[in-house]
Amino acid sequence: MKYNKLKLLLSFVLCFVTYSHAFEVIVKDKAGNALSDAVVWLEGGLYKPKIEQVSDMFSMGQKDRAFTPHILVVPTGAKIEFPNLDSILHHVYSFSKAKPFELKLYKETPKSEIVFENNGVVELGCNIHDWMLGYILVVDSGYYALTDKTGRANIALSPSQIGKAKLHVWHERFEKLEISEQIEVHLSSHTQAETYTVKQSLIEAYDFAADESDGYE
Repeated sequence: MKYNKLKLLLSFVLCFVTYSHAFEVIVKDKAGNALSDAVVWLEGGLYKPKIEQVSDMFSMGQKDRAFTPHILVVPTGAKIEFPNLDSILHHVYSFSKAKPFELKLYKETPKSEIVFENNGVVELGCNIHDWMLGYILVVDSGYYALTDKTGRANIALSPSQIGKAKLHVWHERFEKLEISEQIEVHLSSHTQAETYTVKQSLIEAYDFAADESDGYE
C-alpha cells in the first residue's frame, strides 16, 4: 500500500514538472481569431529529434476517401507507411519539392515504407479522388504540436531545454504553402506562452464533398 502511494506521488510530481516546462503557443489570424490546425515547432540545437523519434514508423492512412491524419508532422529522416483502410483502391502521390513520390493503385498497406530525408512541406493527393488532400511536414525538430480549436498548442520541454529557440508556424491555408513563418524566442525557466499572429494572408477554406461513385471497388 505504501509503495502504491509513493508511486502515485512520484507520478504527480513528474506530471507537474513536465507541465511546468510546457511551452504554450497561441496562434491567431490577422483579425485576431484563433487559428486551429496550425503546426508549431521549435528549432535549434536543444530541440533536435531523438534517435527513437526518427526510428519510429509513422503512418498516413486513407479512410473514408480522406487522408488520416489530415496533417502529419515528422522529424527529418522519418519513415512513413501509407495504409489504405478503405475497401477501394487509392493512388497516392506528391509533386512537392521536399519529397516527390508515387504509390500506384493499391489496397491495404504497400510493402515498403517511404523515407522523408528532406525538410519541407509535402502536399499529398490521390489520382482517383481529386478532393483528397493531406499534408506531411518534415521538420528538423523533435518538439512540435498542432493548435486546437482555441488556437493553442503545448510543447513539453525538459529543464535542460531552456534557452533561445526559433519558433516556426505553418498553416495549410498559407498563400505561400511551402514557407513557414518564424520568430526568435527565449524560453525561460517558468511556464510561458507566446502569442503569434500570422503575417501571411489565408486562402479561403474549401470543403470538398466525396464522390461515392468512383467505380474503384
